[in-house]
Amino acid sequence: MTSRNALVYLGLLTGALITLLPFGLGLLTSVTSAQQFATGAPLSLPRPPTLANYAALGDAGFGRALAVTALMTATIALGQLTFSVLAAFAFAKLRFAGRDPLFWVYIATLMVPGTVTVVPLYLMMAQAGLRNTFWALVLPFLFGSPYAIFLLREYFRGVPDDLINAARLDGANTLDVIVHVIVPASKPILVTLTLITVVSQWNSFMWPLVITSGGTWRVLTVATAGLQTQYNAQWTLVMAATTVAIVPLIALFLVFQRQIVRSIVVTGLK
Repeated sequence: MTSRNALVYLGLLTGALITLLPFGLGLLTSVTSAQQFATGAPLSLPRPPTLANYAALGDAGFGRALAVTALMTATIALGQLTFSVLAAFAFAKLRFAGRDPLFWVYIATLMVPGTVTVVPLYLMMAQAGLRNTFWALVLPFLFGSPYAIFLLREYFRGVPDDLINAARLDGANTLDVIVHVIVPASKPILVTLTLITVVSQWNSFMWPLVITSGGTWRVLTVATAGLQTQYNAQWTLVMAATTVAIVPLIALFLVFQRQIVRSIVVTGLK
């Protein structure tokens, strides 16, 4: 190994340690008793490690928040994939008047900060009688997003038209083409989009905080923030809640990391 490569690996290792260190400290804090955390030395190891903080999360209603977040995320991810695939296929492969101007006008909405739409969305949900309901959580994000449609459109444009024409010669309609040609040929990008959607919705905070109240439809992020005031900022409890929230995302990444890398490689080659 040359000295240059050694410096590169040293830099990468340093960056990895800096990135992972907060997560490691959070995990250690989550298995530390509240008394030791309050009276012990900073960064000291737990003596002994305890799972009491995780047990206390059940008493705080954290299990329901976890279930609500999982249901919300799964519903939005399914809706995002379904409607984004349909819209992206139309913009990529179908020909109709005003297709490109309509697409770029829609993509231009990416420039609008999400906070600008919070008040109008809240008023719409309140007038429809959906405030503090499950549908209020998911409806604003269910029918696709500019980023998802843009990502899929660029990928679909790389699917050969010959495959689509061959399917049409065999009698396939547009929906058959999407289901049996486009989707199987786009699995890497669909997996990547699913993970992006899951991570963004799993960590969503502003909209659930505004549109819901009480514990019925409270999500993980709001429940974790509530622990800081409900239990007088017991950081051991907060770190336990944060660890529980992070574990599903890490598991998803580990399971689908090959598809993510493949989609990045294919997009880069294109």
